[in-house]
Amino acid sequence: MKSPLLTLPGAVPAEGADEGVAAHYGDLFREQRALADGTGFVDLSHRGVVTVTGEDRLAWLHLLLTQHVSELPPGRATEALILSANGHIEHALYLVDDGERVWAHVEPGTQEALIAYLESMKFFYKVEVADRTDGIAVVHLPAGSIAEVPQGVAVRETPYGRDLFLPRAELEAYAEQAGPPAGILAYEALRVEQHRPRLGFETDHRTIPHELGWIGSAVHLQKGCYRGQETVARVQNLGKPPRRLVFLHLDGSEVHLPAPGTELRLADDGPDGRKVGFITTSARHHELGPVALALLKRNVAVDAALVAGDTAAAQEAVVEP
Repeated sequence: MKSPLLTLPGAVPAEGADEGVAAHYGDLFREQRALADGTGFVDLSHRGVVTVTGEDRLAWLHLLLTQHVSELPPGRATEALILSANGHIEHALYLVDDGERVWAHVEPGTQEALIAYLESMKFFYKVEVADRTDGIAVVHLPAGSIAEVPQGVAVRETPYGRDLFLPRAELEAYAEQAGPPAGILAYEALRVEQHRPRLGFETDHRTIPHELGWIGSAVHLQKGCYRGQETVARVQNLGKPPRRLVFLHLDGSEVHLPAPGTELRLADDGPDGRKVGFITTSARHHELGPVALALLKRNVAVDAALVAGDTAAAQEAVVEP
C-alpha cells in the first residue's frame, strides 16, 4: 500500500520489504538525530494491522501466543510470537489492548497469513478477527516526543517510543502537525543500535526465539502451553541455541555497506575461511558509523574478529553464547 506521504518534499521511496513508505526525506543523518532527540515521526503505514474483538479475546490469544496476555491491562504494550510446531518463528505481533479490542501491527504483507491461522483456531471462542490495514496506518513517535496524540487513537507506549494506530484518512493531516518526517532508514538504523530483531530480517525458516534474545520480551517462560512451547522449554532448560544475535561495528572506510545475507568469516582464516554467520541488517548510524546485526554460530568466540565479505567487523554480543 503506497503512502500519501511519499508526496512530501524530498521523499525517496523505500524498496524491498518496506516498499510503500519513504526510505528518507533527503537527509538520513538529520532524520536520525531528530528521532534520537525525540522529535518528528516515522510513517509505518505499510505495516499490517489486525484487531481481535470479543469477550474471550485475551484468553484466546493467550493460548496461541508466546506471551502471557490473559490478564493484559488496557493500554499496556507487549509483543508476542507465533511459532511452528517445531518452535520456529512464523509471526511477530506488536500488541496493545484498548479495553475493547486488541490492536496489533505486523510485518508488511504478513497479515493475511496471520489472520488465516487465527481464524482456523477460533473454535467455540467468542472472538472476531479483522484485517484493518486498509483503514488504519501505523505512525511511530520517538521516545521523548511531545507530539499530540489524537483522541480515541489506540497507542502502544514502549521504551523506544509510541506506535499510533491512526485512521488512514487522517494520516496527511497528522503529518502536518507531528513535526519533521523521518524515513524508514533512520528508524532502522536506531533499531539496529537498540539490538531489536525484526521478523524477516533477523529470522529465517529455522530461527528460534532464543537466538534473537526474544525470551522475556516476546516469550513468557511461565505461561501455559502453546504451539512450539516444547522446543522453547527444551532449549531453555537443557541446551543452547545453535546461533546467536550479535551487533557489529563495521569498517567505516568502505564505501558500500555489506548487504543482508553477506557471509561472515573469521578474520584470521582469510577470505577462504569457513562461514560462521551472516549479516541480517546493515545501516549507517549518525554517531556509530556503519553498523549491523548478524547471526553467528554459537561457538564463535565473543572476541573473535570477523570479516563480512571484504569488510572488517568487530562484534558485541547481544545473545550470550
